[in-house]
Amino acid sequence: MTTEQILPLRESRALPLDGFLRAAVRAARAAGRVVRTAFHEGRTVVEDKGPRDYVTEVDRAAEDLIHDYLHRHAPEQVPFVGEESGGVLGTLCWVVDPLDGTTNFLRGYPSVGVSIALVHEGRPVVGVVHAPMWGETFTAVAGGGALRNGRPIAVGTRPAARAVCSTGLPVKRPEAMGAYLDLLGRLLPAVEDVRRPAGASLDLAWVACGVFDAFFELDLGPWDVAAGALLVREAGGVVTDWEGDPGRWLDTGHIVAGSPSVHATVVRHTSTTALPVLRRP
Repeated sequence: MTTEQILPLRESRALPLDGFLRAAVRAARAAGRVVRTAFHEGRTVVEDKGPRDYVTEVDRAAEDLIHDYLHRHAPEQVPFVGEESGGVLGTLCWVVDPLDGTTNFLRGYPSVGVSIALVHEGRPVVGVVHAPMWGETFTAVAGGGALRNGRPIAVGTRPAARAVCSTGLPVKRPEAMGAYLDLLGRLLPAVEDVRRPAGASLDLAWVACGVFDAFFELDLGPWDVAAGALLVREAGGVVTDWEGDPGRWLDTGHIVAGSPSVHATVVRHTSTTALPVLRRP
């Protein structure tokens, strides 16, 4: 970027977003090399984190690499929240998924990503999603637009009837599956197709560049969506929770993101069909 992006803070100092972005891009690509090498070698130690939820030594190695790189090379040190190491969202923090799409990775399916976001006061202001198997790097800075390999991108302009959406099934919440399938049954006549490629960060990146027209899913972690949601927003899209609230998706993990017209169609169905059934007590 030719113009340094500066975000004013309440403490009357400036946050050099481009410096944070440069560090995040380099960290994501370095972690991506770790992921790509392990993917091709095909030898991975797997642990169960919970039902249908896995972690590998590659997840941990990539997260450690990202943490160390950002600690040493970012313009300033800020707290780190990672899928594997945990942490609490603060006023300013990194939010990282070192290997988004672990199940895909384990099955030899190359739809995996590295996701790094800088979150300030509850909203992402820097986002990087790197697809190591395809050599794609998506970047965004708040107010600076979204890029794919350095070139500007924008959400699609297709009408809802021609839209292809992506989603994820609630496999970790079997009690919600019936309502989710009902939602799909109601939504499918309004769009062209709904697909499930995974993981969420890449799904959002594909929305940002117009490959998909919308993405929706429940119960995602902030590391799954923070960077990708910024991509969509900076590419001209809309990001909300399932009820259409633009301020709660990072907290609830229930997200709908898409081009303005297709987002409106999806939210009309998520808000009136599935969410009252699926909302946690």
